[in-house]
Amino acid sequence: MLTYIIRRLLYAIPIIIGVNVLTALLFFYVNTPDDMARQILGEKNVTPAAIENWKRDHGYNLPAFINTKEKGVAALTQTIFFQKSVPLFWFDFGRSDRNNIDIGSEIHHRMWASLAISVPTFLLSIIVSLLLAMALAYYRGTYLDISGVVLCVMMMSISTLFYIISGQFLLGKLMRLFPISGFDTGLYSIKFMVMPVVIGVLSSIGAGGRFYRTVFLEEIHTDYVRTARAKGLGEGTVLFKHALRNAMIPILTNVVVSIPFLFYGSLIMENFFSIPGLGSFTIDAIQAQDFAIVRSMVYLGSLLYIAGLILTDISYTIADPRIRLN
Repeated sequence: MLTYIIRRLLYAIPIIIGVNVLTALLFFYVNTPDDMARQILGEKNVTPAAIENWKRDHGYNLPAFINTKEKGVAALTQTIFFQKSVPLFWFDFGRSDRNNIDIGSEIHHRMWASLAISVPTFLLSIIVSLLLAMALAYYRGTYLDISGVVLCVMMMSISTLFYIISGQFLLGKLMRLFPISGFDTGLYSIKFMVMPVVIGVLSSIGAGGRFYRTVFLEEIHTDYVRTARAKGLGEGTVLFKHALRNAMIPILTNVVVSIPFLFYGSLIMENFFSIPGLGSFTIDAIQAQDFAIVRSMVYLGSLLYIAGLILTDISYTIADPRIRLN
């Protein structure tokens, strides 16, 4: 197991480097350092000298990837990509290009707001989707099953924006049960969390319920399930005790890979509800063309995604002892 983890971590290094290279290529192709300077300093009345001073102060006066004026290793190290990307490996995120804030401190401060919304949404979505899927599988072939599948397809076909706008209109404006947007600290934040969590759960039930139902239906037709029924076990016992455990591989794949994204929260949800989390932090950085923040968030996201894949493989061995990692 330890050898496998070390091997996967070594495999992750070229992937992370490739992600950083691709991010820099895309960003500089769409938005050059001169464009960044004009955006931040202001389009009007900005002089070429001011642009050059800004680039020098923020480290964008060097070539992007290869410095032809240098020789040897310096041709690679004296570049924007090297100077900006290498410190990320020891989690030195640097400072924002726009307002010079410390990115690491901002991430630490904002991640709790993202987790406060995404963790309850994640857990409740799994529980509700699993219970719905098992109920549909238990009553498979009946009108309840058919109606449930149709409802799931309808729910997964509706945009998340519809749930957000409808929830804000019904629960916030008409019924006045919860505030439409905003956030607070401590226990006062609960009233701001309820509506985003409810909407997040509702928007995920359709896809989750349909996926888990398919998984359970594949398991209940296997030989061990037929054997359990032949021994006189009830359908509920067969479904919850036997089928659920043996269906854990695809369930874990869907669940564990989603865990890293909890750190970011929901980009759309945080923007519509004015939640000061990492999702809104990333969107604001993209709109402001702040490459320092965008680069840091992409790097952090790639790390979390790779960690999620490793956790998925490890969880397989816990759920199914027949799987061994060599």
